Amino acid sequence: MTTLEATGAGGSVPAVAPRSGVVHFIGDVRAYWRLLIRGAALLMVTLGIYRFWLNTDIRRFLWSNTEVTGHTLEYTGTARELLLGFLIAIAILVPLNVAFFILMLVVGLAEFAGVLSFALLTLFGHFAIYRARRYRLTRTIYRGVRCHQTGSAARYAIYAMFWWTLNILSLGLMYPLMAAALERFKMRNTYFGNLGGRFEGSAGSLFVRGFLMWLVVIAPLVAGVMLSFTVIDWYAWLAAAKGGADAFENLDVHTLAGVVVLVAALFWPVIAALVLYPVFQAMIWRWWVSGLRFGEVSITSRLRTGQVYRIYLRFFGYVFAFSIVAGIMLSMLYGIVTGISTLFVKPTDSNADEVASIIGGVVALGSYVVMALGFSTIYQAVVRLGLWRLISESLDISNISALDHVSAAGIPSSAVGEGLADALNMGGL
Repeated sequence: MTTLEATGAGGSVPAVAPRSGVVHFIGDVRAYWRLLIRGAALLMVTLGIYRFWLNTDIRRFLWSNTEVTGHTLEYTGTARELLLGFLIAIAILVPLNVAFFILMLVVGLAEFAGVLSFALLTLFGHFAIYRARRYRLTRTIYRGVRCHQTGSAARYAIYAMFWWTLNILSLGLMYPLMAAALERFKMRNTYFGNLGGRFEGSAGSLFVRGFLMWLVVIAPLVAGVMLSFTVIDWYAWLAAAKGGADAFENLDVHTLAGVVVLVAALFWPVIAALVLYPVFQAMIWRWWVSGLRFGEVSITSRLRTGQVYRIYLRFFGYVFAFSIVAGIMLSMLYGIVTGISTLFVKPTDSNADEVASIIGGVVALGSYVVMALGFSTIYQAVVRLGLWRLISESLDISNISALDHVSAAGIPSSAVGEGLADALNMGGL
């Protein structure tokens, strides 16, 4: 194998060229579908409580079927830990929300309470994300060595709030700086055994790659808003809004055209973001993976944008087919239930309309649950599994032999952070 010379702090260090094909996903896709379908059914029966067991099963499946140089990952977390962490998180968040509610009832403090609650819950969210990452790392083992994470979650939360504020104020232009800064914080506190991690991804390279995409999404929005504000007669528009639908017919053509431009400008970022999201996702994954370092071990990615697009096209195809089949079956179910109800309640009975509305409400609620669980199952099986497989098998790893000399370190952490992330709907793999 070709040997390269990599110069480090201590001088010239031999670095083995990147090895392709060292990571493989060996899982059976059909087994994963069965796991998800069974989980969706149990989620419906248990009113969502089974999600702690389902999330644990998903992680065990993905971890145990990801093979690196002949050794698979191991996930040691349990559903009981997730459940207890969630209950502790609820015990923390409920009094906090009660306090916010009481503040909103106090005259003159309602607006202040709303802003304060948003800021604190956002801060809690970033705190939870960092602690949840710590939990998942300490439950990840490779070749008998545990990953772990140090660092202050509170400090990370403040740091993340600062960067997200700058990112929002800049309409996303600061995203590369924010992403690089947050990844450096996380990786310098990340360890595989006693081997420390770091992040060497460049904000400048991410900015260059993503600037054109940012222009496509944001520039029409800014231009459309500025143009509409120069041509719209806002006094006439407000007067027409108060006067009813007929009053809009008297507006001048410039105002009407400005409103059309404004509406189109507001919708454009949503449409453009949906179309370009696979491009953005592939770019971010390649940039992030290629910046990861553990000692002398470095990683690069061969992920292609077209591969990500194919995953999402397959997802929409499954969703379309499922929607048609589920719609037909639910319509038939509604017809059957309605027909059976007429055997007990005649159309001429005084409570017939009430019974019909109850049946319609129950069927509508059941339809919503079935569709939501169906879409979630398809997403997990097609998108999440597809991306996990693509990303892992696109990795090239240099100096992987350095992992042979790693010794065990770190201890399992609390699942409270994972519970907070779940309670705030900010959880993940």
